[in-house]
Amino acid sequence: MALRITTELLGDHPRLSEIATDLPLTASWIRGSDGFIAFGTYKTHSVQGKKRFADASAWWQNELSQLEIKNNVHGVGTGPILFTSFAFSDDQPSILTIPQIVVVQKNGRSWITWIGGEQPELIKRTIEKSGLVLTWEQGALSDAEWLEAVKKSVDRIKSGELEKVVLARDLVALSDKEIDPAALIQSLETEYPSTWLFLVNNVIGATPELLVRLSKSLVTSRILAGTIRRTGNEDRDFALAGSLAKSSKDLEEHEYAVRSVAEALEPFASSTNVPDAPFVLHLPNVMHLATDVTGVINDTASKVDIFKLAAALHPSAAVCGTPTQAARALIDELESMNRGRYAGPVGWVDSHGDGEMGIALRCGEITEDRRSIRVFAGCGIVAGSDADQELAESQAKLLPIRSALTRL
Repeated sequence: MALRITTELLGDHPRLSEIATDLPLTASWIRGSDGFIAFGTYKTHSVQGKKRFADASAWWQNELSQLEIKNNVHGVGTGPILFTSFAFSDDQPSILTIPQIVVVQKNGRSWITWIGGEQPELIKRTIEKSGLVLTWEQGALSDAEWLEAVKKSVDRIKSGELEKVVLARDLVALSDKEIDPAALIQSLETEYPSTWLFLVNNVIGATPELLVRLSKSLVTSRILAGTIRRTGNEDRDFALAGSLAKSSKDLEEHEYAVRSVAEALEPFASSTNVPDAPFVLHLPNVMHLATDVTGVINDTASKVDIFKLAAALHPSAAVCGTPTQAARALIDELESMNRGRYAGPVGWVDSHGDGEMGIALRCGEITEDRRSIRVFAGCGIVAGSDADQELAESQAKLLPIRSALTRL
């Protein structure tokens, strides 16, 4: 007998990050006042290997076939919702989660989806500062070792081996108390409301980069590549934004990333729009060169869902490099760490295959005992890169999670 899953409109409720139920927080995907918050776990599944996106799609379709769906709202993001957190590499496990309860707010409307039983009660979450004491430790590489890896990358690029590589680094924080994911989401929301705040299976962060959104037939990707750190002085930052927009090094890095996305979408989309020049995206700690690429799925294309698009787009030059295989090989050689689900696609999918997947950046992974978190940052390296400047950029990209943790 199929298990019923019901979607109903909601009235007034606390803002998404403040909602609680009698089940633990499972997942979130919030930007501004809109997004998803999820509680409890109906099912989880792990996929791995070169067919992981196709396997994830097949598993989701099979699970949907076993549910009696009663959707009284309709539209993208209604009905059953799957949360995804894919690993950067296909030889590492990617996690799929179907929550027990999902609350959604979008364009002034709110709805709730739950599995079985009566509609659950929503309460307002009260979070008090716990005063975490954190001890920070080096990750896979020390600052000096990572600087040396950047210098080696520049030499390999100048030799003609590749055009760009993205090198990542990690730090580990040990805590004297349990790290509360709900409190961390609220802390990130305070400083980074224009990013996508995500939580899936202990990977948590505030990403400014949207790998892909599929809404009916419209596909969108936001590409970020090229970064400069903000100073906090408005006039100085305005001048820095102008220099970023004219920087040959950053424009070169950005062009590789945009080109990789446009080429990946070409088999699926018509009327693809690639702006002639990027805009400067202002975040509290950094500024990025950004481009929004859009397109319409071809009528002649075989059934396209967000899994198929993510498989084509990942890894983009924004998180790997170009050519892809040469960049992957150099990452394996020089990073000295397992990225896990850092820089992998993270987000949600509905029953029609529509959804949003960001790139898991500005993030960390909390351990099962919640007593430590591993945080990540990566930088795009091209021929004109300076190792010391890349180290400073990585430190700026670590700031969102580090500063959010200090506010708990």
